[in-house]
This record gives sequence, C-alpha cells and structure tokens, in this order.
Amino acid sequence: MDETRYDAGMRVRREVLGAEHVERALARQTALDADFQRFITEVAWGSVWARPGLDRRTRSLITIAILAALGREAELALHLRASRHTGVDPREIAEALLHVAAYAGIPAANSAFAIAKTVLEPSAAEPALGTSE
Repeated sequence: MDETRYDAGMRVRREVLGAEHVERALARQTALDADFQRFITEVAWGSVWARPGLDRRTRSLITIAILAALGREAELALHLRASRHTGVDPREIAEALLHVAAYAGIPAANSAFAIAKTVLEPSAAEPALGTSE
C-alpha cells in the first residue's frame, strides 16, 4: 500500500526533528489544534520535506535562513536543534546567517546568531541584548 502524505510526513518529521520531539508535540495536541497539526504534517513534512528535489541538508539550511529572516525565533531554535539530524555543520549555518544579514538585515541575523549560539554552543550562550557585538 502507498504511504499517505500524513504517514510520509510523520516519518520525515520524526527523522528530522527526532521521535522524542514529535511524541511530545503529539501529547500536547488538543482538539483546538489537531487539524492544524495534521495540516503541518501533511503539507510541510509530507509534501515539501518529503519531495526528492532537494536533500534534507539543503532543506534544513533553507528553512533556517527563512525562519531567521522572518524573525520566527521559536521555530528557528527548533530547526537549529534539528540540524543535528540533517547533516548540517554549524559553520554552514553561520554562512547561511551571513546571507540573511546581507539580504534580510543585520538585526535579523544578529538575533539568529544569538539563538544559534544558545542552541549549538550552549556554553557560549549569553543573554541576548539585541545589539551587535
């Protein structure tokens, strides 16, 4: 039997984010957000992330750059943690964030670098003051 978009999405979601994270997210699901969670799983994970056109490493870098540019800090932290499962090196993340600085603005990249430092280098974490170093 063919894998449904939902099934493919759950498989990819677990592989990228980690089974533990997905199980915690499912445990927090309520009637209010159940349809939204299914939508995310089918569309983002089952339709986009499951496509063969780009590898997961590339999709991960693109996602990190977009989330950084949009200032979506919680999702950015999630995908920075997930980069450990997608083969992305922290130096590649730094390069992507430099691109964000050039094309989306230094403040967006500065915030993203602060988050990356706390996620990827917990010992280097400093309170984010919102200013460039």
